[in-house]
Amino acid sequence: MQTILQPWPWYISGPLIAIIMAILIYFGKTFGMSSNLRTLCTLGGADKYADFFKIDWKNQKWNLTVVLGAIIGGFIAVQFLSDRSTIDLNPATIVDLNALGFKNVGATLVPSEIYDWSSILSLKGFLIILTSGFLIGFGTRYAGGCTSGHAITGLSNLQIPSLIAVVGFFIGGLIMTHLLFPILF
Repeated sequence: MQTILQPWPWYISGPLIAIIMAILIYFGKTFGMSSNLRTLCTLGGADKYADFFKIDWKNQKWNLTVVLGAIIGGFIAVQFLSDRSTIDLNPATIVDLNALGFKNVGATLVPSEIYDWSSILSLKGFLIILTSGFLIGFGTRYAGGCTSGHAITGLSNLQIPSLIAVVGFFIGGLIMTHLLFPILF
């Protein structure tokens, strides 16, 4: 007998996220992946080169469990909770991506035309990854946190700067999707 696995519905995963956020707020902690990167960089010695990394990483080591949890959770989800089906995309999206030169749209989580080693090691791919990394790093620092930190922690704390940041993330995503992506591909 084969079990067909489905993604968790919103009424299960949403309250679980809310419970975790309530626990973090109760203990005065915040959630966000960019703070984990800062802690990892400090552990690696970046504090010797930039004041931004001069933090007491021992106070942040609890947050590294988020990274460990993301890795373990991702492994469990792929290995034990996935039915390996293709991504269910809107047919219009598939047509648009095929017109831009993407093949096998929806067969994998990320398209090989962007994330395959041969694509990344090309001049165009290298420049896209380099520019994207710079913009994400700059934007995360300028906004005072990443998308997960602002959208989950900041909004649950009713912080106006997080609302502004999340609106900015969405506007940036729309500009990328509708204006820049067709030019790049």
